[in-house]
Amino acid sequence: MISDSVGLSLIAVPVALFAYALAGYPVVLWILSRMAPRPRIWADPADWPRVAILVPAYNEEASIGGTLESLLALDYPLDRREVVVMSDASSDRTDEIVRSFESRGVRLVRMPVRKGKSAAENRTLPLVTCDIVVNTDATIRIPSGSLRPLIKVFQDPAVGAASGRDVSVGDLNAEANASEAGYVGYEMGIRALETRLGGIIGASGCFYAIRRDLVDTTFPEELSRDFASPLRARQLGYRTVSVDEALCIVPRARSLQAEYKRKIRTMLRGLNTLWFLRSLLNPLRYGRFAWMLASHKLARWLGFLALPLAPIGLGTLAPTHAWAAVLVALGAAGVAAGLLALNRKDSETLPGIVKRAGFAVASALAGFIAWMKFFAGTNAATWEPTRRPDAASSGN
Repeated sequence: MISDSVGLSLIAVPVALFAYALAGYPVVLWILSRMAPRPRIWADPADWPRVAILVPAYNEEASIGGTLESLLALDYPLDRREVVVMSDASSDRTDEIVRSFESRGVRLVRMPVRKGKSAAENRTLPLVTCDIVVNTDATIRIPSGSLRPLIKVFQDPAVGAASGRDVSVGDLNAEANASEAGYVGYEMGIRALETRLGGIIGASGCFYAIRRDLVDTTFPEELSRDFASPLRARQLGYRTVSVDEALCIVPRARSLQAEYKRKIRTMLRGLNTLWFLRSLLNPLRYGRFAWMLASHKLARWLGFLALPLAPIGLGTLAPTHAWAAVLVALGAAGVAAGLLALNRKDSETLPGIVKRAGFAVASALAGFIAWMKFFAGTNAATWEPTRRPDAASSGN
């Protein structure tokens, strides 16, 4: 029979990892940031750098037109930017719609076979000549005044990449996944603190920019470029910052099922990317950055791996400890409610507490499954975009 001390230890491991990653680390960041200098406010440069805005697309006929209209309306000198759509062998009308914008300066680069987002970027980047590459998404909207703030920070020669600030919004007709909004806001707050302390360790895949000469065009296709870009910038002696004024309107996923699948893909690619660039976890070489990387990403991800230990520990204590039995009952009820929400395509009609349980269950399951896929040597090279509600109504 497992002793009480062993049962408590099993519970303590995932609790400690999540408590540190989600609460302890932000608190330490906040304390340290109080002693850090405030970020410099940059004026407009005399000459704006040339930028290439890359838009990956796979069967996005429903949203690509609105996305391109939004990008063409950005407040940025027309002669200093180009928009390039990377079609990952789309089989719908995506390419046709993009070609209708060619007279307005939009270029289409089509992959002959579907190989994923990173493969499309590797093929496209040698074709663009610019100072800065801006990466975005086909299902989001960038307000017209967001690009200039993102680019202005590159006047600092130490900045290698810059990330926009995601604003999670729901469909006007339904709040499909409100819990996602709170999580996104939490992440943006951490990035703001990390910026004060030298730089962030992961950029927003929906809207970030990087110096062209820092982009690796032989980047492994199964890895996450938006996560790797700040890491590569740090390897080369640069830092990555989060720019609060560079807003990006991101519609939330239509359902918890879509969010669940996205989390598995995202974390699996993140784990593979971190392993590929694991040398950055060396504190003797990378100092504070190594601690931030281990705290923000690795500790949180390890919490998902260790999470099954908690119910095992509670199960061993429940027969002799009433508090453990109560927690087991509450946990079982929460998991049941979460699975109900996760398996309902119309989860937006469920009570808020059930949807929140669904988000928690989806996150926990996705995190553990991503680890299992990582250990099995699985990769997620074939990119599957998250289908989101039309963001056109969110404004430009």
